Amino acid sequence: MCLSNLLCHEFVVALSFLASVAGLALLWNRRPEENEAAETERILFRMSFTYWLVYCIAFAVQKFVLPDWENIIMTLKITTALSYFLTFSCIVSLPLHKFAVHEVED
Repeated sequence: MCLSNLLCHEFVVALSFLASVAGLALLWNRRPEENEAAETERILFRMSFTYWLVYCIAFAVQKFVLPDWENIIMTLKITTALSYFLTFSCIVSLPLHKFAVHEVED
């Protein structure tokens, strides 16, 4: 049971890695938006996808690093936790930004 849950989690992380790459590819725009609110929203989306990519990469490297390398594993765990929380904060900031822009327009 534990092994199947672990493999399922690794599969979901790998799938979300590919989805984040696709999301960044869709958001790639060389010219900035004229609307500042839309540009800020696009930046928040890019940041959340990028932080999630960092999480996925750190998670994958954790699985391949030898258990004897404690310093590297601890650094990867810290990186994983920070990128997870940064992703969460960007996702929470999106509706807050929409609400703030809506309040300014009224």
